Amino acid sequence: MKSVIVGTAGHIDHGKTALVKALTGIDADRLEEEKRRGITIDIGFAHLELPAPSGETLRLGFVDVPGHERFVRNMLAGIGGIDLVLLVIAADESIKPQTREHFDICRLLSVRRGITVLTKSDLVDRETLDVVRLEVEDFLRGTFLDSSHAPIVPVSSLTGAGIDDLKRALAQVAAEVPARDSTSLARLPIDRVFSMKGFGTVVTGTLISGTISKEAELEVFPKGKRVRVRGIQVHGASSEQAVAGQRTALNLAGATTDDLARGMTLAPPATFVATSRADVQLSLLASAKPLKDRARVHFHSYTSESVATVVLYGKKQVAPGETAFAQLRLSDSTLLLPGDRFIIRKFSPVITIGGGAVVENAPPAKVRDVPGHLAYLSALAKDSLPDALRARVVFASARGLSLSEAIARTGWTADQVMKTASGVPEVARVNEFFVANSALETLRTKLTTALDSFHRQNPLVPGISREQLRSHFPDASPEIFAHSLESALEEKKIVLSGDLVSLAGRGVALKDEEAESQRIIEDAFASAGLKVPALKDVLAGLKVDKTRAQKIVTLLLRDKVLIKISDELVFHRDSLTDLRKRMVAEKTKSSRIDVAGFKDITGVTRKYAIPLLEYLDREHVTRRVGDARVIL
Repeated sequence: MKSVIVGTAGHIDHGKTALVKALTGIDADRLEEEKRRGITIDIGFAHLELPAPSGETLRLGFVDVPGHERFVRNMLAGIGGIDLVLLVIAADESIKPQTREHFDICRLLSVRRGITVLTKSDLVDRETLDVVRLEVEDFLRGTFLDSSHAPIVPVSSLTGAGIDDLKRALAQVAAEVPARDSTSLARLPIDRVFSMKGFGTVVTGTLISGTISKEAELEVFPKGKRVRVRGIQVHGASSEQAVAGQRTALNLAGATTDDLARGMTLAPPATFVATSRADVQLSLLASAKPLKDRARVHFHSYTSESVATVVLYGKKQVAPGETAFAQLRLSDSTLLLPGDRFIIRKFSPVITIGGGAVVENAPPAKVRDVPGHLAYLSALAKDSLPDALRARVVFASARGLSLSEAIARTGWTADQVMKTASGVPEVARVNEFFVANSALETLRTKLTTALDSFHRQNPLVPGISREQLRSHFPDASPEIFAHSLESALEEKKIVLSGDLVSLAGRGVALKDEEAESQRIIEDAFASAGLKVPALKDVLAGLKVDKTRAQKIVTLLLRDKVLIKISDELVFHRDSLTDLRKRMVAEKTKSSRIDVAGFKDITGVTRKYAIPLLEYLDREHVTRRVGDARVIL
C-alpha cells in the first residue's frame, strides 16, 4: 500500500479544514480554541484511502495547516514533509495574501505536485467562477500547478459538489508521486508531543524516510537522548512498523513530555550529528528586498525553527529573485542533511522572503579560499551521488572521509556509500576511510620531500622517528598517514629501522673532519680498555663543534660501537666483550666475586668497578647476593 502525504495551503477562511472534513470525514481542528473561534491555529491531521487508477490502494495522510498570517510558523511545521499540495482558493474571494505566501512556500520547498481547489463554489454563479478560474490560471502559469498539467477542481464542502471529482484527481496525482525510500535511514521530525493515559509519552510526525519498528531504539536530536519505541500507530491504527510517507504516532519509553518538543527529530542512534551551521543554496523571492550579508532571519526546516545569521560567500547581498550560496549559523542546533529544504523569513516584520536546500551540514567555521569553497558547494549541489561523494572526498584531502562521517554528512546508508564509492575511480578506500588517489599521491610526495629535507638538515642522524615525521602532517588522519608510509615502504622509497624512518639509500653522510672525529672518539675508548676517559674530555679535543660531536657519539652508540653503562661512563664494545671473557675464566676458579676481587682482576678503581658490576648484573653475567656477586 502506497502512502502519500497531502498538505493544504491557502488564505484564512478559504475552507481548508472544511475541505479535509468533506474528503475524509475527519475534523482536523483538534483544539478547543479552534472550534470556538472557527479558525485553524495549529496543524491538524486526517487520513483517507483511495483506489489508484491501477487498482492499488493509496493511503493518504492529510496535514491541514492554518491560513492566518500569524500562524505561518505553525503552517511551516506541517508543510515540510508533504508529497503534494491542495492549494485552496475560495471562489468568492479569489487570490489573497496568504494564498501567495503559502504558494511561495510550496515552491521554495520544492513541492512538485498538487491540485488547485476552488472552494465555496456554491457561493458564486458560473460566470464568477469562470473569472476566478482564469485569474488562478494566470497566477499559476509556468509553475508546478500550471493548469496545463495540474488539475483545477471547483468544489463545495457544504453541498458536496465536486468532492468526488477531487477524489479522482487526488488518486490520479497521488499515484504519480514517487514512493519515499523505506530502506533509507529513518527520520521522523516531531510535530506533536503529548501524554496518553495508560500509554505515556506519545509523539507524532511525518516519517520522511526509512522504517521504524516496534522496540527500535532511536535517538532524539539535537538532545542526544535515547528512547525505545513501545508502540506505533499509523493513521490511527496500531501497526508493527511505520514506513516512509506515513503519518506516524510513536509511544516512547525513556522520555517524558518535558524531554521532547516540536522541532526535534527521531533517527537511528549514533548515526547523525546535530549542527548549528549549514552551507546552503538559497533563493530569494522576486518580491523580497535584497538580503544583506550577516542579516538575521527566521529559519524553518521540517518542524524545526531557529533564528539564523546569513553569511554570504563572495558577495555583499542577494538580489530579489537571485540564488546564492551561503552559510546559515543557527541559534539552536538541529538535525539537517543535504537536500533538506528550508524557508527563511524576514526577522522583522516576519514575512517569507526565500528558501532553498542544505548542501553541506558540516561546513568549516571559517572559509579562507572562497572561490575554491564555492566550487566545492557547486559540486555538492549537483543531483548526482558520485559527484557529491567525489567532492567530499577530494575536499577532505589527506584527512580522508570515514564511512561513519560519510553517512552522517549525506544521510545515505553504509551500502549506498560503499556502492557509490566503488563507482568513483578517483576514490580509494583505506580501511574505513575514503581518500582521493590524488591526495594519496600528494602525501607520498610530501613524505619523501620531508625526509629529504630532514637528511639534508641532519646529515649525522640516520633517520627521523615515525612520530616526529607524523607531526609534519597534522592534516592527515593517522590511518591515511600510516597507509602512505606503508605504500612508500612497499615501493622501497623509504626504509624503516626500528622507529626510525629514512629515505632509501640515504643514511649518515660524514664529512672528512667528521669521519676523523669519529675515529678519534672510537680510538680513545678502544685504547683505554676499562679505564675510560670522561666523554666530555674526548669531545673537547675534536675539530668539530659540540653539536656535531654529540651526533657522532649518538651514531657510535646506535651502532653499539660504544656502550653507555651509566650517565658518565662510556666503554668500547671490545673492552666489554673482553670483560665478559675474563668473568667466564674467573668462574673456573670461583663462582663468587666481591668488589675487591673484581678490582684485582680488572685493575680498575672503585669509580669503574661499581658501574661495571651493575652493568654485568643487568646483562645477566653476574647476580648480586649481599655484598658479593655470583658469576652465572
